[in-house]
Amino acid sequence: MQKHKTWLIDRKKRTILLCAFLVLSHYSFSQQENSTKPIKDFGGAVTVTNNGISLLPTFSLGKPAIIFDMVAGNKKLSFEPQFRFSLEGKPWSFVFWWRYKLLKTDRFSFNVGAHSGIVFSTMYIQTNGISSDVTISQRYLAGELSPNYWLTKNISIGMYYLHTNGLEEGATRSTNFVTFNTNFSNIKLSEQFYIKFKPQFYYLKMDERDGYYVTATLTFAKKSFPLFLQSILNQAIETNIPTKNDFVWNVSLIYSFNNEYVKK
Repeated sequence: MQKHKTWLIDRKKRTILLCAFLVLSHYSFSQQENSTKPIKDFGGAVTVTNNGISLLPTFSLGKPAIIFDMVAGNKKLSFEPQFRFSLEGKPWSFVFWWRYKLLKTDRFSFNVGAHSGIVFSTMYIQTNGISSDVTISQRYLAGELSPNYWLTKNISIGMYYLHTNGLEEGATRSTNFVTFNTNFSNIKLSEQFYIKFKPQFYYLKMDERDGYYVTATLTFAKKSFPLFLQSILNQAIETNIPTKNDFVWNVSLIYSFNNEYVKK
C-alpha cells in the first residue's frame, strides 16, 4: 500500500512538471512567433456553469465548473489554451490548442488544429483504514478538421472531425468524433438582443464502443455587451458507450473580452 501511495505521489509530481513544461514550451514558441509575426488578436472568456460539459458533449463533470479560455494569434495561426476546474477548485482538464486557418473565402472556410491535453480524475484509496482521494491524470494528443460553408451571412452548415489518442495505460486509446452541424449566428430579437443557435448530429466511437447523438447550443446575447447566457443540451439516440445519463444539459454565464473566437 505504501508503494502504491508513493507511486501516486510521484505521478502527481510528474503531472505538475508536465503542466509547467507544456505552458513554458507554448510560451516560448509564441515568443518566437512574435519575432516574425506579431500577435494581432488576444482575448479570452470566463465561463461559470451549473454542469461542466466536455468537448465531447456525451460526457459531463456532473457538478458546477469554471472554464478559462484564452486566444492569442494572428490572421492565420492562433494558440488557444483552455483550463477547466470544478468550482471546488479541483482541475478537470487542460487543453492546449494550436489552430490554423487553412482556407478562407467569402463562402467557405477550412480550419485545422492540434492539441495536447490532460484530463484529471479522482481515485479513492485507503491507508490504515483512512479513506482519501488522490488526483490522477491522463494525457492525450488530438487533431481536428473543421470545414464550413456559409449559405447566407448568418447561416452556415459544416462538419467537425476530432481524433484523439490516449497516452496513458488504462485511457481510451482511440476516439473519433464526427459532427454535422448548422449554425444560425444572428437571430434578431430586438435592436439590442439576439440569439445564436447551433444544432448538430454526431457520431462518437471510443475504441470498440460507439453511439449516435444530437446536441444543440443556444446563446442569448446583447450587442456590445461582454456578458451572455448559453445553454447546451445533449441527447443520446443509440449508444453502447457507458455514461451516467443519456440526457445532459447545462446553463452557463460567460464573460468574454476582446475576442470573437470564443463567442462563435
